[in-house]
Amino acid sequence: MKNSLNIAELKNKTLEQLALELTSAKKELFELRLKNATNQLENTSKIRQVRKNIARINTVMTIKKKA
Repeated sequence: MKNSLNIAELKNKTLEQLALELTSAKKELFELRLKNATNQLENTSKIRQVRKNIARINTVMTIKKKA
């Protein structure tokens, strides 16, 4: 997964693709939090980036569902 996702790229994806993207982002966030808890994570800003990506995906999914 990229560091930050482009909204235009997300809008071109289907809901199924977005759901898969969301699942992988949540899994990545879990792994980052686990590494952070065990002091193995060097770049803690990665957690913030992944959280923002999850928010972007959720936003695009909501827009598509309403349309």
